[in-house]
Amino acid sequence: MTKSPIHGRISGPIVMIGFGSIGKGVLPLIERHFEFDHARLTVIDPTDKDRKLVDERGYDFVHGAVTKDNYRELLKPLLTQGGGQGFCVNLSVDTSSVAIMEFCREIGALYIDTVVEPWAGFYFDKTRGPETRTNYALRETLLKSKRDNPGGPTAVSTCGANPGMVSWFVKQALVNLAKDLGDAQPEPKTREDWAALAQRLGVKGVHIAERDTQRAKTPKPRGVFVNTWSVDGFVSEGLQPAELGFGTHEKWMPENGRKHETGCGAAIYLLQPGANTRVRSWTPTPGAQYGYLVTHNESISIADYYTVRDASGAAAYRPTCHYAYHPADDAVLSLHEMFGAGGVAQEKNHILDEHEIVDGIDELGVLLFGHAKGAYWYGSQLSVEETRTLCPYQNATGMQVSSAVLAGMVYALENPTLGIIEADEMDYKRCLEIQTPYLGPVVGVYTDWTPLQGRPGFFPEDIDESDPWQFRNILVR
Repeated sequence: MTKSPIHGRISGPIVMIGFGSIGKGVLPLIERHFEFDHARLTVIDPTDKDRKLVDERGYDFVHGAVTKDNYRELLKPLLTQGGGQGFCVNLSVDTSSVAIMEFCREIGALYIDTVVEPWAGFYFDKTRGPETRTNYALRETLLKSKRDNPGGPTAVSTCGANPGMVSWFVKQALVNLAKDLGDAQPEPKTREDWAALAQRLGVKGVHIAERDTQRAKTPKPRGVFVNTWSVDGFVSEGLQPAELGFGTHEKWMPENGRKHETGCGAAIYLLQPGANTRVRSWTPTPGAQYGYLVTHNESISIADYYTVRDASGAAAYRPTCHYAYHPADDAVLSLHEMFGAGGVAQEKNHILDEHEIVDGIDELGVLLFGHAKGAYWYGSQLSVEETRTLCPYQNATGMQVSSAVLAGMVYALENPTLGIIEADEMDYKRCLEIQTPYLGPVVGVYTDWTPLQGRPGFFPEDIDESDPWQFRNILVR
């Protein structure tokens, strides 16, 4: 990039928790786009594999884990030293997002993360029932904190590519769709307005539809989980129950589907792991494809945000929403190997960096379907080749995440007293203005594809031909 605009000044210390594939990508963006005291930037990570990138810049590195027992004592001096307003950038696994977020707000620091993460052990605790291991349950802890402590220092929750950027894509896609369908009403200003627009346009659902075609020079070895982003993060969410925001147009629920007894009521979960659950979806490059119904926060938050309620409080309109993820081919093979071994993850893992990848793109967007024009995909088609020209230390997948973190940090600096917010509540125009230079081609594409197409017809199927967009037709059974 020829010019790097300065988006703001961080007056206090910066503490980055986690220095994996995303942390390495975010650090150069912080250096490029913010003014800050370089003597007060600290990176914390339990491994020192990439410590040299921190040391060579002259920043402090804490080689250790942030835990339930030490987080307050560890973080307070780091986030308050030298005065000003500190900023905590939490890009780690096995650290409670809500606990750290609440602590940061107590001491007046700004905060951002990419997932509602629990303390270590949560994902693999077999004493917990499936419902308590869902992202729905994790999100409800965030919403409770938001209700109990409104306002105050801004804490941006779940602001990566997805969740995060895709919520901004949904709003832009709705604006585009409204224009193409001749909806002349003013652009929405409130949550209620946005939900009314989605209802008015006849949007039945949203897929977070992604295809990662990045491929490595060397084939995946046996016994190694290979991915283009955090293996720990993917395995953890992949073994959680499959989850989806469940729309009011749905007439059928799988036999192993379950509703939640408490909370916002926007989602259901299945009694099977998300990374072993396939759905039919569509992205521009491959066209029709199978994706994995991996649980993600945005599947629930988007469905919740666009819910229209009647006078009694019941949902009169809600779109179905879920992830439909086709990861890189090496990651698909890694999943097959893992589930073939009884769901036990490989002892070794590896994240492909930009130097190991031959070519490919991460095509990540939102597919809005069920309206008068069929289906509309809007999103990023970032290639690894372009990524190499944009920023160091990351592939296309990482660039989409790290640039969303940048946008969220800018938004928090410009709006420092909003309290706890999710990406759906943020100014999508401002966030995309910051992020779009890092996203490669951002396109909108209409398609006449439906999940009823491409079925060979050799065997009887339990489908609903009266409505192509029923989850019954999307779920691969």
